[in-house]
Amino acid sequence: MCGICGEIRFDGEAASAATVAAMSEALARRGPDDSGIVMRGRVGFGHRRLGIIDLSANAKQPMVDAALGLTIAFNGCIYNYSELREQLETAGYRFFSHGDTEVILKAWHAWGEACLERFNGMFAFVIHERDTGRIAMARDRFGIKPLYLAENGRRLRFASSLPALLAAGDVDTALDRIALDHYMAFHAVVPAPRTILAGVRKLPPATLRVIEADGTQRDTRYWQARFERDPADAQIGAGEWRDRVLAALRLAVERRMVSDVPVGVLLSGGVDSSLIVALLAEAGQRDLMTFSVGFEEANGEKGDEFAYSDLVAGHFGTNHRQIFVPSQRLMSVLPETIAAMSEPMVSYDNVGFYLLAEEVSKHVKVVQSGQGADEVFGGYHWYPPLAGSRDALADYAGIFFDRDHATLKRQLASGWCPDKDEARAFVAEQFAAAGAETAVDKALRLDTTVMLVDDPVKRVDNMTMAWGLEARVPFLDHELVELAGRIPPEEKLKDGGKGVLKDVARLLVPNAVIDRKKGYFPVPQLKYIDGPYLDLVRDALTSRRAKERGLFDERYLDTLFAAPAEHITPLRGSELWQAGLLEMWLQAHGI
Repeated sequence: MCGICGEIRFDGEAASAATVAAMSEALARRGPDDSGIVMRGRVGFGHRRLGIIDLSANAKQPMVDAALGLTIAFNGCIYNYSELREQLETAGYRFFSHGDTEVILKAWHAWGEACLERFNGMFAFVIHERDTGRIAMARDRFGIKPLYLAENGRRLRFASSLPALLAAGDVDTALDRIALDHYMAFHAVVPAPRTILAGVRKLPPATLRVIEADGTQRDTRYWQARFERDPADAQIGAGEWRDRVLAALRLAVERRMVSDVPVGVLLSGGVDSSLIVALLAEAGQRDLMTFSVGFEEANGEKGDEFAYSDLVAGHFGTNHRQIFVPSQRLMSVLPETIAAMSEPMVSYDNVGFYLLAEEVSKHVKVVQSGQGADEVFGGYHWYPPLAGSRDALADYAGIFFDRDHATLKRQLASGWCPDKDEARAFVAEQFAAAGAETAVDKALRLDTTVMLVDDPVKRVDNMTMAWGLEARVPFLDHELVELAGRIPPEEKLKDGGKGVLKDVARLLVPNAVIDRKKGYFPVPQLKYIDGPYLDLVRDALTSRRAKERGLFDERYLDTLFAAPAEHITPLRGSELWQAGLLEMWLQAHGI
């Protein structure tokens, strides 16, 4: 829901309405239903609205509560806002709207920083306190909703997308070499607070930042995932873990139906999205709209999973729409897809989600999606080898990393590769932190709190919000994740991965969906780059701007151009697409 932006000055100057308006205009597609700007001296907030809860003008943003002296710009949804409102009304607060935005304002006034622990939802918000001049900004536990920052000592700007900050100008667009190292080695994951640009940062997930009127700042991490065993759970068997996960998932799906407009489901035909459909059908949802997308095959690799999505849709009687994308259409929307990325993201899913969201947005404003289940419940192929690992870091990097540091030094042009293996050092630090018991737990925690945030979750937000569509992810309900963290790894890894979740699914979903080979969102034309796709990527990487930038060793690029299909990363990605996507993203945003 929505896009937010703003400017805060620390040099005695007034915030610029023109700057806030420029950022707001760049966010228009995130919130096509309404817009607003509030200027308060050194502080200016902007908002683009996607109307989902309380469609009246009373819920307009930025929202000002004059009685409390608070102003907010908020993006997201607080699923338990109704029960929080009841608590606040009991405490004496009176409301002028019926949505979740005002609940955040009252909660901040009533409970202060502790209010964040009470929120169940996805959110990024910024609050201005009139009487103290203090600014508070926060992001949800899993970074489902983005918050990008650009500051230079005189002022701080924030926005829901990186391109919105670029639209305001005065941003250092030099490439961050450490972020580049992460992009090339850590499967394009650039962990917060970095972005690929030196002048733009992002607020980390589960973080509250308080900025005083003089510009001094402090960050508080208000939640952390733990992946370790609770002695009280020692006697719990597979059946009880299954029942607990089912109850928690049922509640998570139910919570994400809170809306004043219809809610649909993105149905891939895999276990995760099929479970969401099953639970909604179980709850009595009628005329549920479901959507799936597929592409032309390439190199003998099938480009759709319609057989399974059709099976699920037929089994539960959904109003299903199947979207097939011919190669010509895929080619034509690639520039739009890349322009919609807040950061360069290599996954082929991006164009799939972009085209799927375009169609879905014609029918509904809100969908539930299955992202997060693989990371939370151990569905990926790199988890089982870690079960007996004696060197978790080496084993994880050997499967997940796109290349080692020595290889990267040969592939990047002189001066671009950091002396230190930054990506590996980052993962080593994460693995060494307390709160994850086994090698599998360490990988699950890293993937849930870092990789998931800056790959699948960011991808879904960017591509759906490009069409004014809100995606909700029940597998990232924090109470469900906390439960999953306590479950022994062997319960997750059994049955080929996601074992405990498959146990749940067997109560609700056809076995043909559960026992199938694990699928991915296939876009084979971008994996086996050939024909016009090869021309597109080659043109970008050999352009004048690319040569002036000089990121890659030309001999390396020539090798990729000669045989793209022979250079596939351990995670089955195209090395040429990875290099080309970065350059195309930089050019798309005028960098």
